[in-house]
Amino acid sequence: MQHSKATTTAILIVAAGRGERAGVSVEGPKQYRMIGGKPLIAHTLQAFATHSKTWPIVVVIHRDDEQLFEKALAYLPDRHRVTVTHGGATRQESVLAGLKALQAFHPDYVLIQDAVRPFCDAPLIDRVLQCLDTGPQGVLPAMPVTDTLKRAETNGKVAATVSRQGLFAAQTPQGFAFAPILAAHEAAAASGRTDFTDDASIAEWAGLTVELVEGSPDNVKLTVQRDIAMADAKLSAALPDVRTGNGYDVHQLEPGDGVTLCGIFIAHDQALKGHSDADVALHALTDALLATCGAGDIGDHFPPSDPQWRGAASRIFLEHAAKIVRDAGGTIMNADISLIAEAPKIGPHRQAMREKLSEILGISLDRCSVKATTNEKIGFVGRREGIAAIATATVVFAGVRP
Repeated sequence: MQHSKATTTAILIVAAGRGERAGVSVEGPKQYRMIGGKPLIAHTLQAFATHSKTWPIVVVIHRDDEQLFEKALAYLPDRHRVTVTHGGATRQESVLAGLKALQAFHPDYVLIQDAVRPFCDAPLIDRVLQCLDTGPQGVLPAMPVTDTLKRAETNGKVAATVSRQGLFAAQTPQGFAFAPILAAHEAAAASGRTDFTDDASIAEWAGLTVELVEGSPDNVKLTVQRDIAMADAKLSAALPDVRTGNGYDVHQLEPGDGVTLCGIFIAHDQALKGHSDADVALHALTDALLATCGAGDIGDHFPPSDPQWRGAASRIFLEHAAKIVRDAGGTIMNADISLIAEAPKIGPHRQAMREKLSEILGISLDRCSVKATTNEKIGFVGRREGIAAIATATVVFAGVRP
């Protein structure tokens, strides 16, 4: 991808509409209807929040929808990047409000996206950005019109067949150089024009150059109730997003009175050396959980140089990792730990360890596994110089489109 690292691209999600054509629902306006297990707008936001670029995101909502939006935002792993502002009576007014809110970020480019297009994907975003890099002031993703077009008389009779050559159906995200599109919107507002149907049409009116790029046939706008039902069926039938994370940890043994493994203290003639309670098993499992959502490792969240974690119970680390997973929309399905030690014996404590994992993670006992093996007196484990642990965690996230 050629998008320059020196430029800043902001995202503007337009979500202030009432969506009357989608019918009345207890879930609120259509952008908050549940599809595929989460609000429609959450799917739209995820496409941009999980893209490889780190952009500021401004979402323009109706002032009556703050609670609905807050619930939808809970499905987003990187919610601190999202800024909210209130929209106006029309889409055009809402976009202008969003552009003004984005001025604080001083972006070079802006991508303006309809909240009710949940099937936007990374390749489409990349095409818009790549075209912006070539110099146009605006980029419009679009699909060529394939249906035969008819013009009707006022009485409903066909007046003529319209040539579809050179005709395209506009989509979003529409990309623009930030300063020119802001100026165009401000000029349109000052002129009293309120009849523009998208941002590209305002750009054209203002004399900006707008280029077409290939849209996506999947990038449909959900307008009526049938659209929402079809999107829900499509996402509900998606392949499950099952992720497996692995973790490994080792701690040195030193003279002492016992070790803590899987949150259970076991009396022993040695102790594990570490900044916290040195629970090698929970440390490995913490890393495994963090791996399922790309959240780094235990050292990123709990640096051993930080004195507040001296002697801390390692369940704190595991609970933190489990919260990160759940905040990202994950469901912990399984936790498996293999301990590698010559001593102490793990077997008598295995059930208590499994119960402790079940308690900390909030999952059933049958989803928690603890195993142990020796190292056949080979290596540092065999010499009783340390204990190692290998952990695997399985997490299911919201479904992905096949």
